[in-house]
This record gives sequence, structure tokens and C-alpha cells, in this order.
Amino acid sequence: MSDIQFNRPIRVLVAKVGLDGHDRGARIIATTLRDAGMEVIYTGLRQTPEMVVNTALQEDVDAIGISILSGAHMTVFPKVMALIKEKKMGDVLLTGGGIIPADDMAELKKIGVGELFPPGTSTADIVTYITNWVHTNRNF
Repeated sequence: MSDIQFNRPIRVLVAKVGLDGHDRGARIIATTLRDAGMEVIYTGLRQTPEMVVNTALQEDVDAIGISILSGAHMTVFPKVMALIKEKKMGDVLLTGGGIIPADDMAELKKIGVGELFPPGTSTADIVTYITNWVHTNRNF
């Protein structure tokens, strides 16, 4: 884990977008982030990109993490990224994980999506990544 100190807890929105009904991984990540001292808002299942970004804006989050296993990642992440830019939330990390082929991960990074984590990634690595990203890119 990290020894970086902030004036307040890091706020992360964890979301499941679309019809993907498998939320075990998202709930594990939400619990892990909470155990690491972060404030976690878990939106639950069947969210739209608009719902996710609006909630992120209302909750003043530092990061949005999307769990996706449905194969819709090349639609969901670009839509969420476009909404983030539209709402002028460019200092909010968009990250996530699930079943995402490496070539698609590379394409999503080109449009500004952060690290994407496949199943089996160490939860400590995810905590460290979000903590370091927030420390580098957010000012609070």
C-alpha cells in the first residue's frame, strides 16, 4: 500500500454499466478500496454512462472505476470519457477492469482511459495505482 497522505480520503465511484449483471468483482474492489481508507460510492448494477458521470460529478470523486465483463468496453469507456470531458471533469481518473483484450486496452488508453485491470490483478496494485494517480493529478 502507499504512505501518501491527503487532506481527505480519496473518493472513488465503482460502477457496473449496461446489462452486465456480474458484480462480484466490483464489490470486492469496492471493499478493498474502502479497507484502504478510500471513500467508495458503489452505484450497483445496470447503470448508464450518463448516470455514472452524473453521480461522479455530484459526489466530487477523484476516480471512476468501471467493472465490465459484457464485452461492451469499447462502447462504455469512450462514452464515459466523452461525458467526463463534456462536464469538464478532466482531472478525474477513469479506470476499470474486467474482460478486456490487450489491443482494446491500448486503444482505450489512447483516448485517455487509465490503467485497466484484468481478472486476477492484485487488489494492492489497484489501490497503489489509484493512490499514486490521485497524488499526481489531483490537488486537495
